[in-house]
Amino acid sequence: MKVLVTGANGFTGSHLVKALEAKGNLVVGLVRNSSNLDRLSGCQLQLVYGDITEVDALKTAMDGVDWVFHTAAYVELGIVNSSHMERVNVEGTRAVLEVAQAAGVSKLVYCSTIGVFGNTKGKVVNETFQRTQTDFSSAYDRTKYQAQQLVDKFAAQGLPVVSILPSGIFGADDPHFGPVLQQFLKGGLKLWAGGDRITGIVHVDDLVEAMILAAEIGEAGEHYIISAGDLSTRQMFELLSGETGIPVPGEAPIILVRLAGNLLEFIGHLLNWQPPLSRERVHYVYDRCVRVDATKAREQLGWQHRSVAETLREVVKQLQQIN
Repeated sequence: MKVLVTGANGFTGSHLVKALEAKGNLVVGLVRNSSNLDRLSGCQLQLVYGDITEVDALKTAMDGVDWVFHTAAYVELGIVNSSHMERVNVEGTRAVLEVAQAAGVSKLVYCSTIGVFGNTKGKVVNETFQRTQTDFSSAYDRTKYQAQQLVDKFAAQGLPVVSILPSGIFGADDPHFGPVLQQFLKGGLKLWAGGDRITGIVHVDDLVEAMILAAEIGEAGEHYIISAGDLSTRQMFELLSGETGIPVPGEAPIILVRLAGNLLEFIGHLLNWQPPLSRERVHYVYDRCVRVDATKAREQLGWQHRSVAETLREVVKQLQQIN
């Protein structure tokens, strides 16, 4: 099987490339000229260089391809270039859909997010849930929602596309929460904001397995939530503390966190710097809660996965070996 992975050098994309190659597939990876390819060390994939919106590069990458996995995205909260994010997440997805349609690929798997459901206010939802939040929490929230609308439109027109909606993706090389865990393991994480915040978790390799199952047996037009379950950030650190003996970080006062978010965002705009806290990040910590049920993926795709506790223990073990 010949397959294309967009964003092949990214966190999810690189794990997907390795899993596909391990199954004997010929993999093509679309990457930018400026991409860091360290994650693809040891892989045998064919690289095609180009921007996700470049039709000619996409046509080259999809030549003779059976499956397309679209994982490329601009993922960031806080101070972002919203027009660039829209170009990558929305127009890039449009270009992938159009070229895949013209190329006649047999299956396209789109890596979406449970964020498209909007703020469920703690209600556990499944794929039938219709978004009730009328505004958007961030440029990322808006652009991924718009991209999902495009995917659904093309699916209705007959494109064999399946949408995978993961919760928080964890792994030892996770660029988002990984550095936090590293700091915790070094004993340097003394305070944390939002201990009550609920976080959905899935191991990156379990997500990858779900994406491959979606290509193999997923029904065109279907959405599949991919999550091992959720827990509060405080529960997460308590589990990790029990494994390592490292104390659970203290809870930072909400009023100080909100104040810091406002102040650091102001400084970030002045210095063209992405601060660790911003109004948007604080909003996600305290004011937004998305909870999901992944029963459909388990039942219809036969998806099996690590538990939340197993995922966290494995990631910590790998990080301890690295450090």
